[in-house]
Amino acid sequence: MLEWLTQHYIEIFGAVTGIIFVFLEIRQNIWLWPVGIISSAVYIWVFFAARFYADMGLQVYYLSISFYGWYWWKRGGEKVNSLEVSRTGKNLALKLLVLFLILNVLLWYVLKYFTDSPVPVGDSFTTALSIIATWMLARKLLEHWILWIIVDSVSIGLYIYKGLYPTVILFTLYTVMAIAGLASWSNEYRMKMKGYGA
Repeated sequence: MLEWLTQHYIEIFGAVTGIIFVFLEIRQNIWLWPVGIISSAVYIWVFFAARFYADMGLQVYYLSISFYGWYWWKRGGEKVNSLEVSRTGKNLALKLLVLFLILNVLLWYVLKYFTDSPVPVGDSFTTALSIIATWMLARKLLEHWILWIIVDSVSIGLYIYKGLYPTVILFTLYTVMAIAGLASWSNEYRMKMKGYGA
């Protein structure tokens, strides 16, 4: 057991910071962004070692979007700390769907023909959807939780295949926490709408 922990301590640390990230996300605590920066940096190494290149690239994206999200949550667009949970809307949802399809095909092509990725279809799917979901999180769009539930569920199978068991545990918790996050943010949104209607 001690030997296993010694061999996987970086992945375990990344999993722990990932859990803290999602907990802060559910609570809409702005400290999720610096924790996310740490977690992403750790998982760049983990996914590089596992040859999950799209996931590794995704972590680089997470580093960048974390600074954007941190700024946007802090500024709220127009007023400090004014950003509230909102819905995506049909037009934006359609644009995001098209962007997802383009990203998915491009990532699959690169992974299939230019890397030794063992799962290019799954890796490209989860990476493209994660890019969309993280941008939606930065803008506090409620539906981002639905995308995370899908990503996390598919990722569990991918990580079992690669034997990344601490990460399997992490993504199982992520799935449960994403369901809880969807419920929490949905409740807040409903309460906000009732308040505006009063």
